[in-house]
Formats: sequence, structure tokens, C-alpha cells
Amino acid sequence: MRNWKEMAETQPAIVKMLTNSVTKGRLAHAYLFSGGRGTGKKAVASLLAKSYFCEQKTGSEPCQSCKECQRIDSGNHPDLHEISADGTTIKVEQIRQLKKEFSLRGMESHKKFYIVNEADKMTDAAANSLLKVLEEPDGEAVAVLITSHIQRILKTILSRAQVLSFAPLPVDKLVHQLVTIHTINEKDALTASRLTSDMEEALQLCQNDWIAQARNKVIQLIDDLTLRPRYVFITLQEEWIPFFKEKTDVQIGIDLLMLWYRDVIRVQVEQTDQIVYIDQEDKLQDQALKLSQMKLGHNLQAVMDAKRRLDANTAPQLLMEQLLLRLQEG
Repeated sequence: MRNWKEMAETQPAIVKMLTNSVTKGRLAHAYLFSGGRGTGKKAVASLLAKSYFCEQKTGSEPCQSCKECQRIDSGNHPDLHEISADGTTIKVEQIRQLKKEFSLRGMESHKKFYIVNEADKMTDAAANSLLKVLEEPDGEAVAVLITSHIQRILKTILSRAQVLSFAPLPVDKLVHQLVTIHTINEKDALTASRLTSDMEEALQLCQNDWIAQARNKVIQLIDDLTLRPRYVFITLQEEWIPFFKEKTDVQIGIDLLMLWYRDVIRVQVEQTDQIVYIDQEDKLQDQALKLSQMKLGHNLQAVMDAKRRLDANTAPQLLMEQLLLRLQEG
């Protein structure tokens, strides 16, 4: 349960601006929260909703225990509406429903709060429909659009929302806190810090040694690609697919593959102090000697293409099989 003081440790400028607006009763009608994964955008949006509805807040700080705060935590507040992608996109029908909600008075507080997750996934029709809502705000309402890809947002929407850019928590600070405060071992802390900038998400990745097991699956796959190429598809079927079950897990697996090849490049350019797989330096050194920069570039491009195709809803097993074929080329 996050509060503004905690959020200020990682996003001080944004927290100061929002809390001042809450205290003065001057919240904008629309915000765009932009920043990388794990920078706290969703947590700030939820906390802002609490500050907006809580009737027992102290200054800008919600009480966290009243009916309004508890219903936001449980996800069933009648005047808080959240939109997420339906499949791979946010469709115009979803925005039309949102417009309908905008036209209605709040059920209890006469106020409404809206969160649009992954706003960059709106279709053109949906984005244009939302634009009309932002141009003509009706009643007392706040809309928060969340994105990790601000370049995909219509400029007309950007011009009608207050854009807040979330900075990532510095890697060294995140690693230090994971190791010293939460007693996570350094190799797992380093790996988690490259996957997210958010402390809570990093801790979740490290829970029950999940990130350690994920690293081992990636290392095993790399070993098979390098030393036992005939067995790599068996490893994929027996080890990788059963472990990386959900789409979010597959995304992390692909990110870990990308980190591996970036580590090989770091070894080639003598930046070994920046490698993530700190316990695998001998293997990284070996690959750095054997792989040309052209081949490494090909491998990284293959991994990045796979990540984009996963976002486009390609079946994970087919995607991984095709990725392995590309990694074996040349």
C-alpha cells in the first residue's frame, strides 16, 4: 500500500506537482503518465485516485482505510473506471462506453476518475473518439492515460493532457536496496534491476527464486545453442515452455536473452563492470571471442523482432521456435 512519501523517493518532481494540485484543488482534467516499465505510473495513478476520492485525507495524503480507499484497493469503486487493451488494441467501442460514463454524474461523490492503461494501443478511431472527450470535459472528472511509448500517442491528445515523464530508479540504487535491505543476492538483484525500475516489481520477480530459475533457463538455452544445437528444441519443449507459461513470463524470458547478447557485446568492448550475468563471465568471454559483431547484431535483432511479434499476439511456442532458428543461422 503505497503513499506519497514513498512515491516521492523515486518520483519527487511528479509527486510534488500532483500533491500540490490535490491540496489546492487544482487537478487537471487529463494527465498522460509516460515512462518505462516499472517506473510507478500505475501506482501513482491509483494513489491519485485515492487522493481524489478520499474524504478523510490529510493534506494530499489519503487515509488508506476509509470506504473510498478500500474500494479502490479492491478494484470495485463505482466512480473509478479503468480501460485496458481488449486483445492487442483498445477499441473504439471501449472509448464510446467511457464517453457514456463521462456524461453521467458520479454515483456517490459526483466525481469520476478514469485510467486508460497502455494508451498507445488505442486504434486511430479510439484515439480520435477519446480526443473529443478531452476537448470537451463534462463535469468533475480526471482522466489518466498511461503509456510506455509516448511517440505512439496522437499529438492532438498530447496537447490536451498534462504530460508527466516518469524517471527510472537508478540501477545502482535499486540493486543496493535489493541487496542490503531485502537480502537478495547480487546476481539476481542485477538481473531484476535490468527488467524493471520498480522496487515492488523487482521483489516480486525475486520471490521464490523465480528470477534465479529464469536466468538458469536462459543460460541452459544459450548453452544448447552454442554447444548442443541438436538438443535446443528439446530444451525449448521440456524446460523453457513449461516455465515461461504466461505472455508476461515469455516477455521476461526474451528480455533475459537480450541481456545475454548485450553482455557479450560489453565483454567485447571491455565493459565487464557493466555485465548482468556476473556469474557467467567465462562463457561470455568465450562467446565474445567466437562471435563477430555482425553475428551479435543479427542475434540482437532477432530477439528484438521476437519481442515485437509477441506484442502482436504471435503464439509464444511458434515465436520461440522461429527465434531459435534465426539464432542458429550463420
